Amino acid sequence: MRKESTAILLRLFFGESDQYHGKNTYQFLVEYLKKNKFSGVTVLRGIEGFGHKSIVHTSNLLDLSSDLPIILEIVDTEEKIESFKKFIDEQQIITSGLITEEKVKIWQYGTIAK
Repeated sequence: MRKESTAILLRLFFGESDQYHGKNTYQFLVEYLKKNKFSGVTVLRGIEGFGHKSIVHTSNLLDLSSDLPIILEIVDTEEKIESFKKFIDEQQIITSGLITEEKVKIWQYGTIAK
């Protein structure tokens, strides 16, 4: 049985080596989101990419980068996403990167652990 609803998908694009308070930014954010009971988060590590500075970061052994692209995806209600955006702005967590946002239709299977 599935439950259908709408939510907001927020994607944060930044570098793997980005730090916040002595931790990798993505690790800090996952801990924050779990602690604050967000519905879901996934961290994706890119194998190659570039940002606004046009510097290519790659996992190719001939040109190995220690700063691969990271995409952190968060799915939750509009209210929770808005509170999170306010938090990352106030705390200046993302100093170089990109954030995208879109409304999504979700199909939820099973129960959610809180």
